[in-house]
Amino acid sequence: MKKLRYKFVDEKLFALALTQSGADAVNNNERLEFIGDRVLGLSVAALLYEMFPSETEGDLARRHAVLVSTETLAEVAKELGFDKKIRHGHMTAGKMNHIAANAMESVLGAIFLDGGFPAASAEVTRIWRDLAARDAIPPKDSKTALQEFVQKNGGGALPEYEFIDEDGKSHSPVFKVRVSALGQSALGSGASKKSATSAAATELLKILQ
Repeated sequence: MKKLRYKFVDEKLFALALTQSGADAVNNNERLEFIGDRVLGLSVAALLYEMFPSETEGDLARRHAVLVSTETLAEVAKELGFDKKIRHGHMTAGKMNHIAANAMESVLGAIFLDGGFPAASAEVTRIWRDLAARDAIPPKDSKTALQEFVQKNGGGALPEYEFIDEDGKSHSPVFKVRVSALGQSALGSGASKKSATSAAATELLKILQ
């Protein structure tokens, strides 16, 4: 199991990063998440620029989208054991990946405030390097991959997407999207309709394949 190497000067920042709004409506990790998202995005972009010097902007963008996705963030949070330390509310059914991903971004935001960008970026580079190296070729985004699979196996048909619901607070919404194809359907959720659509496509690909 990976461990966070950074040692906080202000331990309260780390505790705040692991406090979800459902547990404390005032003192929670939402503002830290806002910062952490930017720290992660730039750090991963710089890492990919270094690791794949011959790839185009489009190739790097596809890699970047996967590495900063809710699924990857939740995976890292669980690997670091943060999912067991998060203070969250009781209404978490179906949202734990989203909550874990937000906490991971918040921890990066907390490191930025505690030790500066170099410290936060160093943690991202160390943890994400192996994840970035997993794909020898740039991954296709899940929506494109699903469309190609369905067209190949369904006589040219296309997946159908349907917006289902929007939950959560206005500043931190959770969107739900359903996708249907080849007689099967799957749901996905995310902080935007785009990420929810991607999550739904990923889930349906798992079912169909």
